[in-house]
Amino acid sequence: MTLASNRRTFLKSAIAAGAAVGAADLFGKLPAVSAKESKLDPKLVRLDSNVEPLVRLLEETPREKLLEEVGDRIRKGAAYREVLAALLLAGVRNVQPRPNVGFKFHAVLVVNSAHLASLNSPDQHRWLPIFWALDNFKSAQAQNLKESGWRMGPVNESKIPSARKARQAFIDAMENWDVEAADAAVAGLARTSGINETFELFAKYGCRDFRDIGHKAIFVANTYRTLHCIGWQHAEPILRSLAYALLKHEDTNPARRDGAPDRPGRENAKRIAAIPDNWQEGKPDDGVVQSVLASLRKSTAAELCAQVVEMLAKGASPQSIWDGLLLGAGELLMRQPAIVGLHAVTTTNALRYLYEASGNDQTRRMLLLQNAAFLPLFLEAMKGRGKVDESRVDAVEPAQSKSVTPEEIFADVGRDRAAAGAKTLAYLQSGGDAKALIDHARVLIFTKGTDSHDYKFSSAVLEDYDHVSPTWRNRYLASGTYWLRGSMAKDNALVQRARAALKG
Repeated sequence: MTLASNRRTFLKSAIAAGAAVGAADLFGKLPAVSAKESKLDPKLVRLDSNVEPLVRLLEETPREKLLEEVGDRIRKGAAYREVLAALLLAGVRNVQPRPNVGFKFHAVLVVNSAHLASLNSPDQHRWLPIFWALDNFKSAQAQNLKESGWRMGPVNESKIPSARKARQAFIDAMENWDVEAADAAVAGLARTSGINETFELFAKYGCRDFRDIGHKAIFVANTYRTLHCIGWQHAEPILRSLAYALLKHEDTNPARRDGAPDRPGRENAKRIAAIPDNWQEGKPDDGVVQSVLASLRKSTAAELCAQVVEMLAKGASPQSIWDGLLLGAGELLMRQPAIVGLHAVTTTNALRYLYEASGNDQTRRMLLLQNAAFLPLFLEAMKGRGKVDESRVDAVEPAQSKSVTPEEIFADVGRDRAAAGAKTLAYLQSGGDAKALIDHARVLIFTKGTDSHDYKFSSAVLEDYDHVSPTWRNRYLASGTYWLRGSMAKDNALVQRARAALKG
């Protein structure tokens, strides 16, 4: 199957999966709310009238009561899709993606990861990731209130461009890093353009600079994945938050200087012209995968990008290059199991999604090259945070045990990473059921997870197992054990509270 057909299949399945969840949990409409309850502060952005009452419930209910209140709404008929929409909208209206597209803003970034975990969960666990994300939102909301009290206000209606001018106005604003102009232009886009047209624009700008260790690309990918489920009618405030996040930079306007975070994107914008027109027709080659891995260990961003262009010109398959990048991201985590290596994995997941979902040849070239540029930059960032060892994902030896079980693997996760990785490789190479291992990993995230990164990372690595070629995917999943949750970790208290709230 070609990457183009993979992309079409992925988009169809993502939409179908969202629809299936909505249909499975469609119990009815939310209870009526009084006129007093529906009044909204005129200084706040207005949301779709059907979801506004539920968003206000999330905003105004104390953290210690929220799960119980939402559980009651679900029993009275609130559907999964309504709760998911309210969660994302409450996040963008109450949590500012500044000064960093991360930290407290993970309450927004993690929504799609929780959604993916929910989609892939057994029925008895379906609501647990969403309830975790609801509680996480309340924590971020309180932190945001303490730091700045920021809340998203209404767009300046007088500055919104006409339908025929909105697209170019948005491009001009993004190129000039103009926050005010972009806010008005993106509102115009949301009102007059479709999801595919706006997605292509955001995919381009989500990968153009290396700031906030990949969170910009992650926000773009997660935004569009969630919008496919909850509906385009909710797009405007979400895209306003996204544009605001993508324009985050240092004091000096990046359009007026040659800043280090912007340099790879500017160089790659020129470099893509050397990629031949038939670049997506190359043949898979394990030697290309090995070459990408070897170069990542020693090359600069510019050197690795130049090598990728040369490989494509010689007929290398983009899939083989993606295999090398995905494995390379996993190897970085092995070499330093900490926050930067983790984001190498989650950023690569986001850029791969954008690549497969995009229908623009130039954008796809840029996404591939930018991922190649970002991984050496992640490695440099890791060096400034402590020891980076010499672990190699392609050198992991399977454990000698003849009978390895998922339970045995996850007993080692978190306390002996190398042993867990070796046992994972042994289990999979001996014919072990990958789905059983992945399901086991997900349930442990629900019961043991305590941080947004637990959901972001697990959703990324467990999804990308299927996007790595069969020759390499077992090694990729083995690298994931360096951050997944183990069975020996302490249970989190939230899961019991969530289950009780759903039962009533």
